[in-house]
Amino acid sequence: MSNSSSSISQFLLLAFGDTRELQLLHFCLFLGIYLAALLGNGLIIITIACDHRLHTPMYFFLLNLSLLDLGCISTTVPKSLANSLWDTRAISYTGCVAQNFFLYFLIPAEYSLLTVMSYDRYVAICLPLHYGTLLGSRACVHMAAAAWASGFLNAVLHTANTFSLPLCHGNAVDQFFCEIPPILKLSCSDAYLRETGFLVVSLCLGFGCFIFIVVSYVQIFRAVLRIPSQQGRHKAFSTCLPHLAVVSLFVSTVIFAYLKPPSISSLFLDLVLAFLYSVFPPAVNPLIYSMRNQELKDAMWKLMTGCLSSNKLLISKPVLLTLLLLAI
Repeated sequence: MSNSSSSISQFLLLAFGDTRELQLLHFCLFLGIYLAALLGNGLIIITIACDHRLHTPMYFFLLNLSLLDLGCISTTVPKSLANSLWDTRAISYTGCVAQNFFLYFLIPAEYSLLTVMSYDRYVAICLPLHYGTLLGSRACVHMAAAAWASGFLNAVLHTANTFSLPLCHGNAVDQFFCEIPPILKLSCSDAYLRETGFLVVSLCLGFGCFIFIVVSYVQIFRAVLRIPSQQGRHKAFSTCLPHLAVVSLFVSTVIFAYLKPPSISSLFLDLVLAFLYSVFPPAVNPLIYSMRNQELKDAMWKLMTGCLSSNKLLISKPVLLTLLLLAI
């Protein structure tokens, strides 16, 4: 690491407001969103883990998605809350590196998992007779592990490369958390072009996943429209539309954030886009997935109303309550 970089002991994050009133308003809003994300994703994780009827590939991937959502929102929001509450903008150099690492670990892993989930829906609807073969327990674990591993490798590559650059344009990061583009603006070397190249490669790989998702859903919709009964079509759509909504929200905001023309770039727009792809999805994903899923809603209702002694649940009530407290 260069002397210029090592001389920086902290970075200054972008504040949401110049007045104390705006900072406290930001604190209250983000606290509400964060608690909603913890509650929603925590309930999904515990419900799927406890109810043996939900031990299927679709819910296994949904459990992994909720874990990633919890990690993603916990990477950015707590520090932002603390800074607003204590009227500061500072984040330590180590904290910035860690925040950057986990962000570029969890978001790409989530995108990879969403790609896997589109394959799950494709096989379930277009190749139902081969579902048990193509998506057995071992295959599901391998695909989920590959999604997590791809995010980890992405984070190692980008974090190591970004923070090895010499930084000599101050320490003010134009974002409310540490991410690569604002940090590259602080670089005083043409070496930032190397990291820009890595970002382009990552975006191209992401575009490949996007094409896979689109092709999968084209095949899914063609198969669904051939189902003769209206009830069958409704059931098929109800399992696909939540995933499609999550993918659309996630992909559209990330693509626009990283590929928008420089002519329309502004601090306010960057702030809004960062909120939409890093904070908003983890909070609304549980609502999207449970809103049209009666099976998941029924299982959650049993969990929340205390029907925990049924022999359909795999763990005891005290253990479940302990897990609930730890998650929430």
